[in-house]
Amino acid sequence: MTESALPRHVAVIMDGNGRWARRRALPRQAGHRAGVRAARRIVELCGGRGIAALTLFAFSSENWQRPKREVGALMRLFVEALDREIAELDANDVRVKFIGDREGLGPELRSRMRTAEDRTAKNTGLTLLIAVGYGGRWDITRAARSLAREAASGGLDPESVNEEVLAERLSTAGVPEPDLLIRTGGNHRISNFLLWQLAYTECYFSDTLWPDFDEADFDRALEQYSATERRFGKTSEQLDEDGGAC
Repeated sequence: MTESALPRHVAVIMDGNGRWARRRALPRQAGHRAGVRAARRIVELCGGRGIAALTLFAFSSENWQRPKREVGALMRLFVEALDREIAELDANDVRVKFIGDREGLGPELRSRMRTAEDRTAKNTGLTLLIAVGYGGRWDITRAARSLAREAASGGLDPESVNEEVLAERLSTAGVPEPDLLIRTGGNHRISNFLLWQLAYTECYFSDTLWPDFDEADFDRALEQYSATERRFGKTSEQLDEDGGAC
């Protein structure tokens, strides 16, 4: 596959950790730990293929409704994973950024997140966005509230607000919108993930549970993406006149 056929930005809904554990008669936490290993694998694959950005949906705003014991275990797992992985990510020129509402997170985890972001801020390789406490509606609401405040103070003309201006206030500002969304685990929905950013994203749904998602699965997703003509509302004839699909 040529570099031009690769997506610039891949977003992943990592679904299936709990079912993976249940099928093996293991506690759900074992599935989440296996999911961390799969996340490491996908980061390495994206970095090795020269993909510019990867966004992983680690914990949604709706996940707070899960049992407190599971949520607590997930938060501890995040801390452990950051402590274990950040040095290697930094050594491989990966820039780490967290997106989502941090208000509900514990002080220890917030501190680890800030440390990881600061340590990798100048890296120029893969940009890794990790969505924690994230919801697409939250993201759009937060952006709209920011614009409303600025307009109310007289610092912004409401008539100047367009799609580009709003996009600059989203948590993914500065990163290209996803070209490819991968969801594992067999469900065909986007679950309040990057609602604005996924407007023209190609979607690949896999029945594979996330801990089992491997290089062959990833290559199938990339192959489907490379075979898709991305028209962005235009006809195939218009794309030919423009010099080909984007």
